[in-house]
Order: sequence, then structure tokens, then C-alpha cells
Amino acid sequence: MGMLDGKVAAVTGAGRGIGRAVAKALAAQGAAVVVNDLGVTVDGRKEPSTPADQVVQEIKAAGAVAVSNQMDIATVAGGQGLVDQAIREFGKLDILVNVAGILRDRMIFNMTEEEWDEVIRVHLKGHYCTIRPASAHMRERKYGRIINFSSGAALGAPGQPNYAAAKAAILGLTYSSAVALAKYNITVNAIMPGASTRMTDSIPQGRMPGMTFTSSKDAQNTIMDPANVAPIVVFLATDEAQYVNGQCFGAMGYRVTRYSHIVPERVLISDVPWTPERLRSSFKSALGSDLKPPRML
Repeated sequence: MGMLDGKVAAVTGAGRGIGRAVAKALAAQGAAVVVNDLGVTVDGRKEPSTPADQVVQEIKAAGAVAVSNQMDIATVAGGQGLVDQAIREFGKLDILVNVAGILRDRMIFNMTEEEWDEVIRVHLKGHYCTIRPASAHMRERKYGRIINFSSGAALGAPGQPNYAAAKAAILGLTYSSAVALAKYNITVNAIMPGASTRMTDSIPQGRMPGMTFTSSKDAQNTIMDPANVAPIVVFLATDEAQYVNGQCFGAMGYRVTRYSHIVPERVLISDVPWTPERLRSSFKSALGSDLKPPRML
């Protein structure tokens, strides 16, 4: 008996890396999986073929059930097509996992409009394009699990203003959707993963002090294996995780972390309107005390 027997899942960006590991883990626990991957390079350029078919073959070879989907989920038609295929092939969609993404790294002062737009499109719009039709279907059935992929980059990754902005926005989308969909028995949570993938292979040495990534080619069976991200995704997709909603979890190596929501840290209260002069005299000893810079996980 698997933890997801009888469930149907769709995973975007499931041809490689973390998406591949998640799709295989869901299938190993009994879910029928729609494996989505458009087939692009790390920076989003179309490749001659997609690895989705290979992942489906691996899942079937292990005795589980899967079909491939090669649509662009950063389009409304692609997101709808993914959901429609799950319903057509398996009669329903219980679980949606949004992993697909690309990188176009550049410092903010020389980033082009295309580099900004394309990363926002694939990550943020890609989440909208799948969540919109999936949540409509799940609302009708009064059941659903949606798991979005954010990133520690949202906390201040240098040289990735587009990626950081998209990943921070995905947290807002997750929290909003979690509140709105809870009454329909649909949970929406987010993951901040850490693993060696094609994306981490592209990060210049020294950009993120204190963080070392094994080459993705050598990551299997190491602490940075993408497979280590999958267990928390599987759990959040189960019936037992019904009470977990609107949360963000980190998954890196053998560590799983629950992150807090933004909460007030220090507050200045006055019984009369503030003026710039009064703030100047009070700020340093109150709001300006013990300031911490943005930091990665």
C-alpha cells in the first residue's frame, strides 16, 4: 500500500532534477503521474526533445503509472491542457506540484527587459496558469493538494533579481490561494528546496558564500541529491497532511525546515502623527537597532 494509492498528480518541470525526483517519488507511493516538461535549456531555450518521455519510461519500468505532457505551462492553454490531460487519462486531478523554472541571471543594473519578463513568465505566470484550472477542478470535487516551489533566493540572492522576485511572489500566491481554497478542502503549500541541479551548476563560484553545491552529474546518492527534496512533497500530498496549509518548508539534504511568516519585529507607536524629525531622533535606538541584511538560507 502506498501513501498515495488512487491519487492523480501532475508535476511541472518533471523531466530533470527536483521535478523528476518528485514525479518518481509520487509514483512510487501509488499516484498516477502526468509528467510535464517542455524540454528547454536552463535559460529557457527550446531543445530538440523533452526528457519527460524518459521519466515516464522509468516510472513504468518500476511498475507505476505515468504519462508525459510536453506543453508550455507558462501559457493559459498549456496550464489548462495539463489539467485536462490528467482528467482525460485518469478521471481527475488530486495533486499539482509546480516545479518548472528557468534562470536568466544578471545584475539588476544591466538586466534586459527580456531577461526579466521571461523568468517572471515561466515561474510566476507558470504557477498561475496551472493553479487556476487545477483549483477550479479541485473546488468542484472538494479536494486538492497544491505544492508550489519557491526558493531561498527570494531572501536575497545576488545577481538574480528576476528569479528572486518571482520566487518571493510565489510565496504570496501560495498564501493567498491557501486562505481562499481552504474551505474547499484544498491545501496550498510552498517548498524552498536545496539540491544540486542544472540550475546550481550555473551559479558562479563565490556568489553565495558558505554554500557549496556538488555538480548535478555527481549528486546521486549524496546529501545534495534532488531525491532528498521529494519526501516532504509526498507527505504534503497525502490525506494526512490536510491540516497543513499556507506553509513554507525548506528541504535540503537530510534537513526539513518550517519557515515562519513575516511578523512584526519592532514597532514604534506614537499618540500623535510622526514627523521626519521625530523619526530621526527615535529610529536608531528602536527600529534601527540590530538590523540584519537580507540573506540566503
